[in-house]
Order: sequence, then C-alpha cells, then structure tokens
Amino acid sequence: MAEATAAVKGCSFLIEDPPAEVIHTSEELSDDVEMMADTIRKFIDNKVIPRAEEIDEMKEGLMLELFHEAGELGLLMAEIPEEYDGMGLGFFDAVYLVQYMAAGGSFGTASMAHVGIGTLPILFFGQPELKERLLPDLATGAKMAAYALTEPGAGSDAMSAKCKAVPTEDGEAYLLTGNKQFITNGAWADVVTVFAKVNGEDDKFTAFVVEVPADGYEVAPEEHKMGIRGSSTCALRFKDVKVPKGNILGEIGDGGKIALNILNLGRLKLGIGAVGGAKIAMNDSVKSGAQRAQSNTAIVRFGMIQ
Repeated sequence: MAEATAAVKGCSFLIEDPPAEVIHTSEELSDDVEMMADTIRKFIDNKVIPRAEEIDEMKEGLMLELFHEAGELGLLMAEIPEEYDGMGLGFFDAVYLVQYMAAGGSFGTASMAHVGIGTLPILFFGQPELKERLLPDLATGAKMAAYALTEPGAGSDAMSAKCKAVPTEDGEAYLLTGNKQFITNGAWADVVTVFAKVNGEDDKFTAFVVEVPADGYEVAPEEHKMGIRGSSTCALRFKDVKVPKGNILGEIGDGGKIALNILNLGRLKLGIGAVGGAKIAMNDSVKSGAQRAQSNTAIVRFGMIQ
C-alpha cells in the first residue's frame, strides 16, 4: 500500500520545507495560459489604465463597457468548464491569471469579484439547470455577478445575519426580505448570490441566487470610498423578492459551508492580486530609479535605493 501523504498545513512553509509536489511555478503553465495572461496584460495596459481616472470618477457606462469587452475577449471564463462556454482551466492556472487582472485597479476589483465570489458559488453548488442557464452568460460577460453576504449587523460573524427567506404557500419559491451592505458590483449585477435564513432559523442559513431585475429588489446609492472608487459598492434591499427553489445553492442549511469556502478562495486570490500589484510597483520603481540621476549616477545604483 502506498504511504499516505501528510496534508500541508497553512503557513507551514515558514518553518519547514514543503514537499515538491505542492510547489507550482510559471514554467509548468501551458502556452494557452501564457497567451491568455498576455492578452490580459495588453487589455489592462491599453484599455483600462489609460482611462483609470475616468473609471474612478465612475463615468457612466464605462465600467460595464470595459467589462463586456473583457468578456468578449474571453478574459472572464478561465475557471468555467467548456460545457458552459468557458475555458475549463485548472485552479492554479486561474490563480496565475489573477495577478495580471488585479493590475486594473477598480476594474480589477469588479472583474475579480465577478469571476471569483460572484460566479464560483453557482459553479460549485448550483443545480444543473441553474448552471446551464447562467454560467454561459457569466463566462462571456453578458451578465455580471455579485456576492451578498455582509449585513449592517453581520460582517465577519456572518451567521448573525437577519436576512430571511420564507417559503411560498405552494413550496415552489421563497420570499427574501432583509438588507445587505458593502456589496461589490451591487449597482451593476444581474446575478446575486444572497445568504438568508429560511424562516429565520439559524440552522437553515441558505444561499439563494437572485436574478435581477426582480420585484422588491432595490439598490441603494453608491458608498463613498477612499480607494477603488470606480468599483460599485452598494447596499441591497430585499422586500419579498421571489426566488424559485431551483435557485437554491446546495441544500437548505448549506449557506455557512458555501459562504466560507467561497470566501477562502476569494481571499487566496486577493493575496495573489496583491503580489501582482507589488510586481508592477517594483518594476515601475526600478524604471523610475534608472531614469533619475543624482551626482551623475542613476539613483537605482545607490545602496539605500537598492
């Protein structure tokens, strides 16, 4: 019998050498992934960064215009299986691409929320009919996704949520009532994963997919933020919003499992996005240091700068 491989614990790499099989490098990536990475870089450099000021001023229609263009180029479909019109790339391929999309600032925030916490709940936990209906449009950017977990009184302690889902008399749907806060892509989303407690019961915390527009669904004004100002961050309000039972993710009571697993993936990708931003900052700093001279010496040559 083959000897079992011990699980690698988080951050253990700081105190011990990890096994070779858990280390992944860019040299392992396929030509297709490298081509997609190059396409993302060019799109961000040529389309997004030159309009960064307009994006942060929230010029009407601009973010969605860029989002749809990115979708047409195939930049939003990495993890979606081919059967749903995606590329079907593996997790490490998709994570590698995140560092380049993150360079888009506010655009990176909107697009990463869409492909990550917006789309993945449906991909991993959606019923077959729901995935067939929604994933192709999410893959191409025809629709934008959002993830609504946080509430005015429920942040890190998501299980204290007050949003409630009451089944209809015929048992074919649920009526959602409550408020969500700080929802990325809130003003633009066509598809929103919403977490609520069935009949207000703690053990029935459940994930529902709300398709917008919907009666009783309201988007509050944009939040005023210090950074990533071009991304949409809004409160969402639900008053008897009707959701078919086929739009439940997983089973009744699976909301906690779904919420935490999706957030864990999102946090991992945020870390990779920060690495991508750091690479850009370092490269720009080196370029600037090579161009600026003091005492006829490029400052990049000075020990403190190095």
